[in-house]
Amino acid sequence: MRNLFQPDAVDELKQRVAHLRPDSPRKWGKMTPGQALAHYSAQLEMILGKTFPPRSWMGRLFGRFAKPKMLGESPLQRNMPTDELFVISDDRDLDQERERLVRLIDQFVAGGASICTRHPHSFLGQMTPLEWATLMYKHLDHHLRQFGE
Repeated sequence: MRNLFQPDAVDELKQRVAHLRPDSPRKWGKMTPGQALAHYSAQLEMILGKTFPPRSWMGRLFGRFAKPKMLGESPLQRNMPTDELFVISDDRDLDQERERLVRLIDQFVAGGASICTRHPHSFLGQMTPLEWATLMYKHLDHHLRQFGE
């Protein structure tokens, strides 16, 4: 499974991010490209230990069942529910969000496994660094596919 610890996977994602345009048509969902990158960056900040969202009660009940599917080979499903902490509804400048995202990805890559939070995922629970890296690859891939990239 591809993940953010693989240099070629990181390069591929960055190239796809670079192709996004403010008017890239979405295939599903409600977010604009700028909002999608801001949403992803907010989650990456959590993994880097900058924010600490609480576990959801739904996650405590069902997270362990969802985790293998979320980390499996299949792409993430369309229109999955989003933790309210990561919903971005205001307008976002795509270029600013792209720069922020690339900076955060570079920080994640430079820090390696030791930079990953020990705080549990709000839905899936405890995660290893490799699980974080895999989930975040899949998550960004999901939003790039949302806009045809």
